Parts: sequence; structure tokens; C-alpha cells
Amino acid sequence: MTRHGELGTALHRWRDRIAPGEAGLPAGEPRRAPGLRREELAQLAGLSVDYIVRLEQGQATSPSVQVLTSLSRALRLSDGERRHLFLLAGQSPPSLGHVSDHIPPSMQRLLDQLAGAPLSVYDAAWNLVTWNPLWAALVGDPTVVPERDRNAAWQHFAGLPSRITHTPEQEARFEAAIVADLRSTTVSYPTDVRLRFLISELRRVSGRFSELWNSHIVGFLDSDSKTIHHPDVGAVTVDCDTLTVPGCDLRIAAYSAAPGSEAADKLRLLSVIATEAMSEPAPGSGPGDRSGTGAGPDPGSDPAAAPADR
Repeated sequence: MTRHGELGTALHRWRDRIAPGEAGLPAGEPRRAPGLRREELAQLAGLSVDYIVRLEQGQATSPSVQVLTSLSRALRLSDGERRHLFLLAGQSPPSLGHVSDHIPPSMQRLLDQLAGAPLSVYDAAWNLVTWNPLWAALVGDPTVVPERDRNAAWQHFAGLPSRITHTPEQEARFEAAIVADLRSTTVSYPTDVRLRFLISELRRVSGRFSELWNSHIVGFLDSDSKTIHHPDVGAVTVDCDTLTVPGCDLRIAAYSAAPGSEAADKLRLLSVIATEAMSEPAPGSGPGDRSGTGAGPDPGSDPAAAPADR
């Protein structure tokens, strides 16, 4: 069997072992085969169904690092399985000396159990890694935004459109905390070229970022409140807590509202919208293309479509 045939076989077997409920999908009607259907994997990974078919049949021979990362996350691969996937695809496994966006299966199970709250996950450089449907329904679909613009620090300091507003005090705390966290990340990952380039670009476009960076502040982004302006339900004021999991250098941003509040009622309404969106077919973005990557629509043309800065 060729390497590409082995890749297809591995993907099929990994797909077969995941029950829809484990992936946060409705089980639906009885199934003739266990595990996820190809269209469900496509939906979870942000790929076209046609491309999944071609990968499993050994016809797509050069999946990109981004595609492999999406597949490993959707299939809930362990570190060893993720490395094997990259090698089967002819790619170098991600280096341990670089910022990782890998979500361990145990952490993914935790995220699934918190599906009732808007959640997003960031790596140590504050690149958006994944999110749940309720978060996308609240702050906007990140897949319509170019990849760089999904970085929380870049979006904020570059002044990109966002549904979120802060009071001056909230903004000052947010800016200081995210800069301090990025400085800590550069110490933990001194050889990460992408991280160094991000810092350089942030210093180039934002005097405020440079000022905070030069101050050598330390700290961490933990709890705050903010207001999200949704085009359908109006202003939603929520608390935002940033959580970390021991042994995993990721940040979970979780939104919540007090029980019985107007914001809680609006979140319940948005949960219905998110559930309906999950039942829609996966976007057919074309073989090998991940939804929203590359040169997507200009986010400045629709502020409501841009993801939140956290």
C-alpha cells in the first residue's frame, strides 16, 4: 500500500471510532456504520466533503499543514497519532519548540461538556484555534475572516472590526493583560519565528502595543466583562473568564451571563440559532480549501462578520 493509501485508511479508521455524540453532533437516524460520516467530518474540520473523499481514496496527495491540523482536531487525535498523520501526509510534525494549537482529547471532552456557554480556544500566541457554534453565533463566524485577523491581539491593536466594545477601564486591562501574556509566551517559545513576526508587526502598527511592550509588564488575562453588539438580538453584556488547563498551553475564553438576566435570555435565543446552523450542510469550499482561509472577504465591509478580539 502506498503512503497516500495508508493516509486514507488511517483517516477512515479514526473517523469510524468517533461517535457523533462525542463530537457534539446529533446522532440522528440509525446508522449502518459506526463513527462519523464523511460530511460530518467535513463539517467539523471546515473542509469540503469532496476533499475528504479524495483524501480517503488516496487521490489528494498534498494536504497542507492547516488541513492536517484541522483533521487532527476534528478526529481528536493523540499527540502520537497527530505526529503519524503528519508523517503519512509527507509533512514535518509540528516542533515542540513552537507554539502549539493541538487540543488534547481530554480537553476536547471538557469543551463539549460546556457547550451551553459561548467558548473559544486560543493558543499561547492568541491565535484562534477553535470555537463552539454558540460563540460563532454571538460574535460572528470566524471562517469568513483571513487567518491572521483571527489573532486576538492583532485584531484589537490593528483596529479591525469587532462586535465587542469595552469601557476605557476594561480596554486598558485587556490591553495590558494580553501584552503581558504575549511577553511570557516569547520567553517560553524563544525560537518560534511566527510568534516573533507577530510581535514585530504589532509593534509596527500600534504605538499603544509598543508602549505596553516596552514597559515589560507581567500578568495574565483572566476575568472581565464586555458588551457584544449582535445584529439580531442587540447588545449582550457578558462576563468573560480566561481558563487554562494544566499541561496544556491553550487559553479558553468562556462567556457567561447571570441566570434570569436579559443577557442570559439572549444567549438562549442564540443557542437555538447555533443549533440550526449546525444542522446545515458543510460548506463546499473546494478540494483542499478550508473555509475562510487565504484571501477571504474584506472584514471591513461587514463589522458584524468579524470575530471578537477574545
